[in-house]
Amino acid sequence: MGAHSMKTVAGRDRYFDTLRALALVRVVAYHAFGWPWAGLVLPSMGVMFALAGALMAKSLRRPATVVVRSRLRRLLPPFWCWGLFVVGAMLVHGWMPGRDIVFWVVPLGDPPGSAWGEQVWEILWYLRTYLWFVLLSPLLLRVFRRAPVLVLVLSLAPVVALQYGRQAPENRFGSALTDLATYLFCWILGFALQEGVLERLRPAPVVLAACAASAYGAWFALTHQAEYGTYDLDDIPLAQAFWSAGFVTLLMYAKARLGVGLAGLARFPRLDRLVTLLNARAVTVYLWHEPALVLAVLVVDRFWEVPAFEAYLPLESQWFLLGVAWALIAVFVLLFGWVEDVAARKRPRLLPYGGAARMGP
Repeated sequence: MGAHSMKTVAGRDRYFDTLRALALVRVVAYHAFGWPWAGLVLPSMGVMFALAGALMAKSLRRPATVVVRSRLRRLLPPFWCWGLFVVGAMLVHGWMPGRDIVFWVVPLGDPPGSAWGEQVWEILWYLRTYLWFVLLSPLLLRVFRRAPVLVLVLSLAPVVALQYGRQAPENRFGSALTDLATYLFCWILGFALQEGVLERLRPAPVVLAACAASAYGAWFALTHQAEYGTYDLDDIPLAQAFWSAGFVTLLMYAKARLGVGLAGLARFPRLDRLVTLLNARAVTVYLWHEPALVLAVLVVDRFWEVPAFEAYLPLESQWFLLGVAWALIAVFVLLFGWVEDVAARKRPRLLPYGGAARMGP
């Protein structure tokens, strides 16, 4: 894929920027509405891990220690900024942390928290998984380059082993292992995109394999509802892994083989700027969207006390709640988004309309 792919993935390619923005919007909507079918419409996390894997493969043309240090620098300051408020709020509400509070410094394991704040901190599994993929990528990329297609296919083996073999332990290690196994294929798929492997593959086998993987994932989710209590992919690792593998393969292959792009987005300046903003503030939006949703409920509750609001605003609508949440997310972006600029060693800006994010949320 060469120089073209580097520019496509790392620069201003609107196809990938738009995929990342849509994935982020879908995550917020899912947490607002709880739609069990949302992951089938767009497996957001699979998309974001694939894009992040591609960026990591490109970056690893530099020394691995430099790249890993850069990724940590970009990730941790926004996380620390957010964590100060979340940990502080939990302490005020009576939380007593133990020694595992160290995971609030570097989230190699799930950071501890109180039940009161669970809705806010439970999203940190993504940062923990992303961090582990970053640390493992120098080794993973070396292994991948030895037998790219074989390694890509075998990257689904760990999640199959956890489903049908020995179960992961129910602790921090087990949670991390399960999430890594679930999204390993998508991360490696990012390698395959960046390294030019995908564009060398013939369409028929790729499309058939992708459709078969997604079909298996959907079948497993729908036929195991009694066991899991839902068909929500987020609760069924094997189904999530296979549905995401097939779905995201088609998205990445369309770009690699057909050069699919969304350059025409520039004809819609406001939408184009929104996509750019969501990319440049992806970490901030991801971290702060749950606090925004929690506060939105409190705000709407207050609105009921105002007769004019009660009469003229659709206060019972979840869509109205989502709108309030996005307004609060915008406030958080203005208040704390600049931390991402500082972490990236850029000049802090309230509304960054240049450059893409280095990780999906």
